[in-house]
Amino acid sequence: MRRMRHFSSSNENEASIDMSPLIDVVFILLIFFIVTTVFNNEVGVDVAKPPKMASSKSLDSNAIMIAVKGNGQVYYAGRNIGVSGVAGVVSVAQAGGDPLPLIIMGDYGAQHGVITKVIGAATEAGVKSVSISTQK
Repeated sequence: MRRMRHFSSSNENEASIDMSPLIDVVFILLIFFIVTTVFNNEVGVDVAKPPKMASSKSLDSNAIMIAVKGNGQVYYAGRNIGVSGVAGVVSVAQAGGDPLPLIIMGDYGAQHGVITKVIGAATEAGVKSVSISTQK
């Protein structure tokens, strides 16, 4: 007695891989990395910082960073905002959260008067801590 096997040409018994769980995991990882990423606002201009001081310490990167060039121009995020724009930038950056510190990246030849005006405008706008950046 011979048994015959019947082979069908239909795809009923063909194995397939369900991609839905894999796509879900990829999206969850993507959301995780987007949420945990820290976005830094760079100053956007090159500044020749003064040499390192004996009392220097590392600061949190989550801060408002303003650059003061040697010719008296004040920059935030690559834009020349001037001393008059410091209060507006600081108040927008401080809105809806914990108070952020201000880090001034002053050129080595920056005028002392411009830096003090920036500090005064920032403290009037609500900054609690002001630091001046130096070389590493």
